[in-house]
Amino acid sequence: MTTAQEKFQCLLRELFQFDCADLDFGVYRIMNHKRDALEKFISEELPEAIAKKLHGGALADQARAAQTLVELDAQIRETLGRKALDGDGNLIKFQETEIGKRYLNIRAKAAGARNLDALEADVFNHLYSFFRRYYQDGDFISKRRYSRREHYAIPYNGEEVHLHWANHDQYYIKTAEHFQDYTFTADGVTVHFKLVAADVEQNNVKGDKRLFIPRVKETAWDENTGQLVIPFEYRPLTEQETITWPGNAKQDKISADAVAALPEQLKGMDRPLRAMTAERSRNSDNEPVSFLEHHLRQYTRRNTSDFFIHKDLKGFLSRELDFYLKNEVLNLDEMEAAGEYRAEGWFQITRAIKSVGMDIIEFLHQIESFQKMLWEKRKFVTETHYCIAVGVIDERFYPDIAKCDAQWKEWKELLHIDEEQDNLFTNGKSRKERRAAFLKAHPTLMIDTKYFDNNISESIIETINEIDGTTDALLIHSENYQALNVVLEKYRNDIECIHIYPPYNTATSGFLYKNEYQHSSWLAMMENRVALNTNLLNNNGSFLCHIDENEYERLH
Repeated sequence: MTTAQEKFQCLLRELFQFDCADLDFGVYRIMNHKRDALEKFISEELPEAIAKKLHGGALADQARAAQTLVELDAQIRETLGRKALDGDGNLIKFQETEIGKRYLNIRAKAAGARNLDALEADVFNHLYSFFRRYYQDGDFISKRRYSRREHYAIPYNGEEVHLHWANHDQYYIKTAEHFQDYTFTADGVTVHFKLVAADVEQNNVKGDKRLFIPRVKETAWDENTGQLVIPFEYRPLTEQETITWPGNAKQDKISADAVAALPEQLKGMDRPLRAMTAERSRNSDNEPVSFLEHHLRQYTRRNTSDFFIHKDLKGFLSRELDFYLKNEVLNLDEMEAAGEYRAEGWFQITRAIKSVGMDIIEFLHQIESFQKMLWEKRKFVTETHYCIAVGVIDERFYPDIAKCDAQWKEWKELLHIDEEQDNLFTNGKSRKERRAAFLKAHPTLMIDTKYFDNNISESIIETINEIDGTTDALLIHSENYQALNVVLEKYRNDIECIHIYPPYNTATSGFLYKNEYQHSSWLAMMENRVALNTNLLNNNGSFLCHIDENEYERLH
C-alpha cells in the first residue's frame, strides 16, 4: 500500500519530469544535470524537513500527551481497578486523587490529538492535493476550486476587476516539426531513423493529431556493414491504431511496441539495442527501457512536445498556496470545535505545509525561470542570405555566377530558362561565356547568395551601397515570436500593414491546445505575438487577421 509520503514523492518526480530523464536536449539537459540534487531533496531532505517541523512545539506536546494518556490509562486500571474507567476512557471515580487529577488534565490536552505519523501523513496529503490541483501534463494551469458553499468568488482588493483567460500569464510554445533523420551508434551497430512520409497539415486544416509510426516490417539490416535502417511515417492514427494505442502517451507506446515487434531476423544483432540503458531511461511504469527505445523517445519527442512557460510561476503558485491554506487547511469551524489548546498545533501544521510548499515552489521557479530566460532572450540569426538582381551586380562577378551550377539549376526549375541555346551570338563560345552573355541579356534574374561561398557573397554585397536601404523585402524563417523579437527594435513604429493567418481553432483546424483549455491556449498563443506585432505598427498602420466566427470575439 502506498503511503502519503510515497504518493507525494511520486508526484514530485512527475513535477520535475523524471519520466523525461532520457531526453538530452533543451531544458531537459539542465534537469538531468540537477537530477541527483532533486532526488536527494525528494527522498531525504523533504521527509527530514517535515519531521523537524512537526516534532516540536504544540504538536509534539499534544502527541506526547496522547502517549502519556495511554500510559496513565493502563496505570489507573492497574492501581485503582479496571472499573475506574469506562469503555470510552472516562474516569468514573477517584477524580480527586492525584493520579485522577493528572489523568483528567492530560486527557483534556490530548483531546482529538493524533500521533506524529498521522500528522506527517496529513501534511503530505495536503501538499499532494495542492500541487496535483495545478499541475497537468508538464504545465501549471490556473484551476482554482472552491470546496465550500461559494459558487463564484473573485478576489477583490479595491481595484477595477480584470477578467483573464486561464493561460493569460503563460507563453505557449509550439515545437517545430524538423523532420530530420536521426542516427546513433551502439556497440558497433549504427541505427538510422529515416522519415519516408510526412502527412502535414495544409491550408490551416490540421485534422487529427499526427504521430511518428515506424514501418517495422520494412526495417532493413545489413550485417556486413552493421547498419540498421528503420523507416518512419508521420501521420494521424488509423481507426484500428487508435484502438490499439488508447489513452495518453501514445507516442511512447508506439515506440515500445515497435521495439518489441522487430523482425525475427534482427534478433541476433539487437543485444546492444535491447539491452537496458542507464537507470534514468524509464517508461511510464518506471521500468528501464532498451537502448533502441531510448533513442526512439529522443527522436519523437523533439517534434511532439508542445508546452507552456509561466511568466511568473513563483508568484502564481505562492498566491494559490496562500489561498489553499486559508480555504482548505484552516477550517475555522473545526478549529473552534477543537478548542483553544489545539489551535496552536493547527497553525503549526499550516506553517509546515507552507514552508515545505514554498521550498518546492522555489525549485520549480528556478527551472521555469531558466526556460523563460531562454525563451525571451533574443535569438542569434543563424544565417543570412540575399536575393539580388543580376543587373545591380558588378559584371566582374559574372564568371563566378556562371560557374555556380546550383544557381542555374534553380533558375531552370523555376523559370525554365535555357542558357545553353546556340544562336548567332553564342556560336563558338564556351559554356561559361554563353552563361555570362545570358546574364547580361537578363538583368532581372535574381541570384540567391545561399548558393555561393561566403567570400563571393560578401564581395558582391560590399559593392552595393546602402544594402539595407535598397533591400525592398525581408523574409524570416523562424518561430514567429522569436522573429518578432529580433526585428522589433529595427522596425518599431515603422510598419504600415501587418497581415497574419493564425490557426482558426475550429473543430477541423485542430489547434494543438493544452489541458483541454482550447480557447485559453489559443488566446495565450495569440496575445504573446499580437502584443509584439502592435509595437511595429506606425500611427496609421493597419493590422489584418484572417479568422472565422469561432474565435472572432475573443480575438477582439
